[in-house]
Formats: sequence, C-alpha cells, structure tokens
Amino acid sequence: MADLYALTEQALAGMDVELVDIERAAMGLLRVTIDRPEGVRIEDCERVTRQLSRVYEVENIDYRRLEVGSPGVDRPLRSEADLWRFAGERVEIKLREAVDNRKVYTGTLVAPEPAPQGTAAGAAVFGLEFEAKKNETQVLNFTFDEIDRAKLDPVLDFKGKKR
Repeated sequence: MADLYALTEQALAGMDVELVDIERAAMGLLRVTIDRPEGVRIEDCERVTRQLSRVYEVENIDYRRLEVGSPGVDRPLRSEADLWRFAGERVEIKLREAVDNRKVYTGTLVAPEPAPQGTAAGAAVFGLEFEAKKNETQVLNFTFDEIDRAKLDPVLDFKGKKR
C-alpha cells in the first residue's frame, strides 16, 4: 500500500492537488481522497480520475472501480504539515497516551512559534485550546508523534455553513 501511495503521489505531482488518503475497499473499489487549499471541485476529481486511470493501467494496479473525492468537512489530519496548515481551526485529536485520564480532546489548534534562525529545531509542539470547565480555557501541548488520529471538527449550523 505504501508503494501505491507513493506512486499516486508522484502521479499527482504538478496537478495542484494534495493526496490525503488511499483506501482499498470491498469489491475492487480503490478510493482516492484529494484536497486543495481552495477546496476540491468536481473538475479536479475528473482530472485526477483520468490521470490515475492511465497511470494505474501502465503500472498494472489491480482495481475494478476508481473513486476520487474530497475529504469532506471532517478532513483527517495525517501529517505535521496538515497541523501547520489548519492552525486556528477547530480540531478533534486522539492521543496515544491519556493526559488527565483523557485521550480525546476537541478545541482550537494552535501552531508553535517558528524556531529562530540558527537554533536546533526539535519536534514542533502544538497546542490545543479547549474549554475545560465553564468559561475556563486550557491549553494542551503535544507533538505530532503523540497523536493517534486527528481530524477537522468544524461547527456547522443547520444550513451547512461553518461558524
């Protein structure tokens, strides 16, 4: 699967889209999830489908159906670059190890200050501002390696707009 991910990432280079995920599902379905900073349009999915169909045929990738789509409003955050990109957004994270007897936290993602020039850069420590008690905000500090899974968690009103 790692080879398929690398092959797909290479095939999408220069297409102005980011590969988020690849999933093999039942009955030969190959699901490819893409994203763009401006959001994914149907034209992007069509372009990527045409490109990947050709590449997979040449590389003899076995699948029956190819599905290309956007990650949706609850987009998974799979890399440290995703955490930097979505700083300031509402996210849900699940930690590998419990902090205060709790693994799942929801709040606003805070990016660390960039390391000054000339200093040794270690693992970036991100923050998550969350409401611990009524009107009391706390900050949970964590590194990317401490996360089991993370996703965007926008608050939507009933008309489907982000608040």
